[in-house]
Amino acid sequence: MKWKLTSSFIISIVLIVTIVIFINSIVILLFFISSSNNMDLFFYNMQNTDYLKPEEYVRDFNENIQINNGQIFITENGKKSLDQNKAWIQILDKDSTEIYSYKKVKTVPTKYTPIELIHNYKYANPSSVFVGEKVINGYQYSYLVGFPYQTVGKNVITYNKQQFKTIIGSIFVLLLGIDLIIALIFGLYFSEKLTKPVKVIIEGIRNLYNGDYRTHYEEHGLYKEVYSNMNNLAFILQENKIERMNLDRMREEWFANISHDIKTPLASIKGYAELLNSEYDFTNEEIKEYSEIIEQKSIYIKELVDDFNLSARLKNKNITLNLEKCNIVKVIKGVVIDILNIPENSNRNIEFISDIKNIDKKIDVILFKRAINNIIHNAIVHNDENVNVQVKIENKNNQAHITIKDNGKGISNEELKYIFTRYYRGTNTGKKHEGSGLGMAIARDIIKAHGGDILVESELGKGTTFKIIIIC
Repeated sequence: MKWKLTSSFIISIVLIVTIVIFINSIVILLFFISSSNNMDLFFYNMQNTDYLKPEEYVRDFNENIQINNGQIFITENGKKSLDQNKAWIQILDKDSTEIYSYKKVKTVPTKYTPIELIHNYKYANPSSVFVGEKVINGYQYSYLVGFPYQTVGKNVITYNKQQFKTIIGSIFVLLLGIDLIIALIFGLYFSEKLTKPVKVIIEGIRNLYNGDYRTHYEEHGLYKEVYSNMNNLAFILQENKIERMNLDRMREEWFANISHDIKTPLASIKGYAELLNSEYDFTNEEIKEYSEIIEQKSIYIKELVDDFNLSARLKNKNITLNLEKCNIVKVIKGVVIDILNIPENSNRNIEFISDIKNIDKKIDVILFKRAINNIIHNAIVHNDENVNVQVKIENKNNQAHITIKDNGKGISNEELKYIFTRYYRGTNTGKKHEGSGLGMAIARDIIKAHGGDILVESELGKGTTFKIIIIC
């Protein structure tokens, strides 16, 4: 996988560089071929007209050459133009003899043979010389205009076309070979620089897949964001792994506790049933007492089974609410009264407070009571007999705010995050606790099913507060 990734990257770079080199070579070759015919055409047809175009300038300068009474001269505009370009001019008759000059360089001759005229045009020094002609009254005059080499340069190139093509071809092949080698070297270098982090990333993903979340990557370079995301992912997966282990542990403990809770009443039921089935002559009072015990233990087991069933249905959202319009203030007050009417809770201090007498809301009365009852019961079970429980209802912004607060032992931060988790049973129980361990999870799911929300706050030694919000 590593070599496949590296080779693919190298091949891609080499192909791209080769194509670019080939295209650039074609362009350069076409440039040289076209420039061999008319080099000036390339330079002088540039869009920027501020540059001096010597041949065009010389050709158009004939407009400044005039004759008066048989005497050749140039206009004042012509002289200004020559001065601006630091140029000179020499006008010749048909015998190549000078008949007029302006600011001519001293080394320039006054008469030319044909070969001297040609050499002067091609190789004149220290000026670059260009030739023009002017016809006046049917008589043809020639003129030479010279520019300083510092301003205008001119080179005459002669070559054999076949030899030129051979040289260009050899140069092309040589450059192509050199560029391919360079491309290969840099391709190997950059591929190593770029693919090395990719290999690390692939290895990291493999570690995450295999469940190794301990590796931490230094966040730098081109893949800084990727490393950061991998570190975050590893952290989250590690947290989830710990969470899952805790849940598995809690679930195992829950199964053990539930097995014990069910086994105990079943043992009582079995024992009393066998006793009643014996040949012993029981009194009516004894039969009634034993029957009540069997009934109580059976009801307890039924409640556990009902909790399992209800929790599963709520979790899978496989439950239909029997909604009816009710005054939830009255419903909650009734729950508080029912709890206080239980003999073992008769001495409990549960305070009901409401700033409003009526808040109408469509609810499933049985389930809603179950949720409130579970939360209040949780405050009683997990604290001593002196705990104060306050149930308060307020109407804020068309929302019913239900607060159930106690001043008991409180819940540690470690336990607080599991308070609504199925199978969780608190460790700070004030008395022997019997139950499914699903009470808080059921309460939360019921509130959520009614479109509400439930939050919990707690501090060790100061108590716990449940806040329920119901949209009216």
